[in-house]
Amino acid sequence: MKTLDQLRQEIDAVDRDLLAALNRRAQLAGEVGEIKRLEGSAVYRPEREAQVIAGLQAANTGPLKPENISYVWREIMSACRSLEAAQRVAVLGPAGTFCEQAALEFFGSSLELIYCATFDQVFQATAAGSAHFGVVGVENSTEGPVTRSLDLLLHTPANIIGEVSLMVRHHLLRKTQSLEGIEVVAAHPQALAQCQEWLTKHLPHAERKAVSSNAEGARLAAEHPNWAALSGERAASIFGLHIAAHAIQDDAYNRTRFCIIALPETCSQPNPSGIDCTSLIVSVPNKPGAVHDLLVPLKKHGVSMTRFESRPARTGQWEYYFYIDLQGHAQQPQVAAALAELRTLCAYFKLLGSYPTSA
Repeated sequence: MKTLDQLRQEIDAVDRDLLAALNRRAQLAGEVGEIKRLEGSAVYRPEREAQVIAGLQAANTGPLKPENISYVWREIMSACRSLEAAQRVAVLGPAGTFCEQAALEFFGSSLELIYCATFDQVFQATAAGSAHFGVVGVENSTEGPVTRSLDLLLHTPANIIGEVSLMVRHHLLRKTQSLEGIEVVAAHPQALAQCQEWLTKHLPHAERKAVSSNAEGARLAAEHPNWAALSGERAASIFGLHIAAHAIQDDAYNRTRFCIIALPETCSQPNPSGIDCTSLIVSVPNKPGAVHDLLVPLKKHGVSMTRFESRPARTGQWEYYFYIDLQGHAQQPQVAAALAELRTLCAYFKLLGSYPTSA
């Protein structure tokens, strides 16, 4: 049996080999970046990175888990990508939000984060070009759609180029570990709704204060001894707060879906990755059977609809926009055929994007 010192020496040797290989990879990435600059093509290709990670996971025969491979290679690609160009990503702030966490999971940590007070500002920063990408919450498994984001998607010139499905655990944070004396619980409205049963049972007399983000709630709790916040462990660390109660969300499997948006000139639509989603917004003439007719092209061409949400058009005529997610990519023949037929049936049709689905 090898001694501890022998094993450590072998690990040190492997680490040096890894460092040399990573530097070689960075050099190759730099050469790729130079070709992209000459061609005028985008630095970031989400479908390419998704394919690389999926290929490595499929080829893996060692003890590393698929999620370990995804995390490690996301960081490697992020570091290499940053050598080509610094990427600015707009997220809901301040530091410590789940939106920030989604950005880090999608892009890796080698990026420049732009913190925004609202999702409106995330969309504005992306549309204006001050951020290359924006990250916005669109759907929660407990509370349903994030309606403000859906409304903003209707009017933005940006496309959806990716998504992250994040397990969201809300902790009760405050300056002490006790539940005694809490007068206010501050959090984003979605978080308050996702924890309402626990709050009603354990803090029935505390005011529930809606703020712009959970991290903003944590910042306020750090300033007010009798306040608490609903947020994640990252916010607790950033603002120096204790976790007074762990994972108090009503749904143990609470998840939030975040979409990554970008202008077409910043990042063109991803090519098919093999596991894709196509998102669109449509409206139909106000006549009997119009919504039913939307489903006919999908069935005809064998395309599955994975999401269907409605939002009022605000015309005063009881008209609606429908937000639809389809399984597959717009470049696939069956999806393209279904979309072409759908377009002829719609009074309004907007393709938000086709992009790799979240693992």
